Amino acid sequence: MASNLPHRGTNQSLSDDEAVPDTDPSDTSSLLLERLQAYKHACGYLENYITETEKVHKAHAKEYEKVLKTVSSPLKEGHHFDQNLGGIAGLFENIRTNTQAIATSHVETEKQLKGSVLPILTRLHTEIKSKSKELSKGAVKGSKEVDKARNNTQKHIELLGQHTAKFSSAGGKVEPNNDPYIIRRLVNHRLHKQVLEENNNRHDLLAVQDSFLQFEGHVIETIQQAMAAFLQCVGGQAEQQKAMYSNIIATAQQIPKDFEWKGFVARNNHILIDPSSPQRSVSNITFPNQDHISTQPLIAGTLERKSRNALKGYSTYYYVVTRSKYLHEFKDDDDVRREPEPSMSFYLPDCTIGGINGEKFNIKGKDSSKGKFGSAMAMTSEFTFKAHTPGDAEKWWNMVREAAGPGNFTDSAPSSPVDSRNVSGQSAPPQYVDSKHPAPVQTQNLPKSGYQGSSVTPGHSSTTEPASAGPVGQQHMTSPASAGTGPSPSSAGPTSGLDRAPGQY
Repeated sequence: MASNLPHRGTNQSLSDDEAVPDTDPSDTSSLLLERLQAYKHACGYLENYITETEKVHKAHAKEYEKVLKTVSSPLKEGHHFDQNLGGIAGLFENIRTNTQAIATSHVETEKQLKGSVLPILTRLHTEIKSKSKELSKGAVKGSKEVDKARNNTQKHIELLGQHTAKFSSAGGKVEPNNDPYIIRRLVNHRLHKQVLEENNNRHDLLAVQDSFLQFEGHVIETIQQAMAAFLQCVGGQAEQQKAMYSNIIATAQQIPKDFEWKGFVARNNHILIDPSSPQRSVSNITFPNQDHISTQPLIAGTLERKSRNALKGYSTYYYVVTRSKYLHEFKDDDDVRREPEPSMSFYLPDCTIGGINGEKFNIKGKDSSKGKFGSAMAMTSEFTFKAHTPGDAEKWWNMVREAAGPGNFTDSAPSSPVDSRNVSGQSAPPQYVDSKHPAPVQTQNLPKSGYQGSSVTPGHSSTTEPASAGPVGQQHMTSPASAGTGPSPSSAGPTSGLDRAPGQY
């Protein structure tokens, strides 16, 4: 068996005629010691590997504790989720449980590696070191004895050579102690002792060689045992971690798609919209002051207003006279499609109301729809309105006059379309006032304080003074500049056919 093992043939290569071989007797023991050192280092590598793996699992446990903190707080707006198992809240509870279990599994794996796997390799490491010491004390020590015996033999062989040479040169005369015969016998003695040491050392080395096969088998078996324990620890932890992640995924996949919504609807049915309930209708809605008297118009409807641009003629708008004494103009009466903001507004007490002529009547005033600043900047203008029928015009005219109040009314009426126009400042032929149909009184170009260029004596009407006719819906009056120096009261000023105090038109 020993002949099949690779080794240096220190003793096998010795020939019978070679007293002191030139080979090193410690080569075999050194080679075996080197082999044991290799196994010791391999065992140390495994110990370091498992130690670092243990540290990694310890660090993983801490890292998973950090991961757990990300889901440890209650869900924000958690009242939106069903707190029973099977929903989103249950999923997060499952995540917390499994993540904590993963962290715990890493802690347990660290303990198992440290307490079960590492000791196996530590014991093996100790056995290899003991084997090395055994080899050092036995075979290595024997090699030293062989080396010592060889040195003694070599010295006596060299001494024999010296004295045999001296014997030849001295003609056979030598000292008794230096007799080559005696020295040769001393060489034989040292040689026998050397060979005995060599054979003993060879026997010891063969025993060590024979034991190495069994010892290496033990080393490999121990390493396999340690790796199996390592696999059981880390592999078991990996399987547990995989199972925990699989459980998390399965819990998420098992949530019914309508689970949370049904629970949400059940918890908030008093807030959510009932699909079976009818839609709201504005006609069924009431609100405070909905029917307050100030919200009810005195009159409302469509009228035609003459555009300031004479080429455009009349345009139809929706008008309302409110109890706040405003005449508001709107594009229409639709409150749905657009904001009901007035395009024009007239505060009737600040306006002058002209007379009525068929379905037409005039109002002179400022547009106050643009606020205080806009009203202050607005110019006073005269507007002609036309109703659908004379009866409608009379209703509107009476309501406007009532809202305007006394003192803001004049009998000036819009001119007929056939009325002549002033050309180059020339006056039209004189028109005489009929007692039944008074002549229209001009409301344009009047001073803000009212017309005071002439006065009419109560109870007296002038029927012989001609009135100048201007464009349709407009009448020309004597300018304020000539009011103080104009004709006498009996011959100047428009007449209304009604008995009024001076200056009230």
